[in-house]
Amino acid sequence: MQVLVFLLKRLGWMLITVWVVFTLSFFLMRAIPGGPLNGERVLSESVRAQLEQRYNLDDPLYVQYTTHLWNTMCFDFGPSYKLQDFTVNEVLAQGFPVSAALGILGMTFALLLGMTAGVVSAVRRTSIYDFSFMLLATLGIAIPSFVLASMAIVLFVFYFQIFPAAGWGELKQIVLPAMCLGAPFAGYIARLTRTGMLEVLSNDYIRTAYAKGLSTRTVILRHALRGSILPVVSYLGPACAGILTGSLVLEKIFAIPGMGSHFIEAALQRDFTLGMGALLTYTVLLYVMNTLVDLSYSFIDPRVVLE
Repeated sequence: MQVLVFLLKRLGWMLITVWVVFTLSFFLMRAIPGGPLNGERVLSESVRAQLEQRYNLDDPLYVQYTTHLWNTMCFDFGPSYKLQDFTVNEVLAQGFPVSAALGILGMTFALLLGMTAGVVSAVRRTSIYDFSFMLLATLGIAIPSFVLASMAIVLFVFYFQIFPAAGWGELKQIVLPAMCLGAPFAGYIARLTRTGMLEVLSNDYIRTAYAKGLSTRTVILRHALRGSILPVVSYLGPACAGILTGSLVLEKIFAIPGMGSHFIEAALQRDFTLGMGALLTYTVLLYVMNTLVDLSYSFIDPRVVLE
């Protein structure tokens, strides 16, 4: 019952947040000079009038707002202004699985590499492993993803020729962008895991487990790891946000046909409907991920109470 009340409250706040984001984005998009009908090709007055009537751009601003808001509430983002014969729903349906696969693989890479490095650094504190892993974690945090992507392309595409430079459809085409996307977050996760593990290893119940004769592997995996990942779980919300926003640039660099590429093109070409659809999709995804993180916290640590 407590979980149900928590989810209902989060659903209410999510609807308010989405409405605020929609309202601000709607008026900000139309406050910027230019519009979807402005481009290199000069349109005649009759053609422009027909297009404005087709996309309801000739209506007063409040009419456009209410119409677009109602259509959005019905999960209909309307037609794309720039992509001929495509609706925004169709574009998002094509791009979302691509961005989701890239984000999931990047987050999986970050979790596996970061938690492994953090645990080894904590167990082998002040050793060469500790210094090496923390140095790599610092470099991963300091180097922007687009710089790392450029270096990876030069190294693994042109020099060693292991991965393709761009494209989508095969596993080898997603490995390199996923690694570049997850590397900065792997550095954060490694440092958080190391800090949490060092704190847990100093507790009395860990010393008791060692006194009972348990092996180091058993103590780490069965007793210490669960308590040490709480900071990592807290970080997953901002990390998911960073994964989504970071994929915008990497999708352009590696020519991946995901939501990020469509979102950037919509911003450059003043495609109001496509930009709004992508933005609201990102907003809902981030809110859902933060809710899941808060729920997982209560399952990992029974002392945490949902409010």
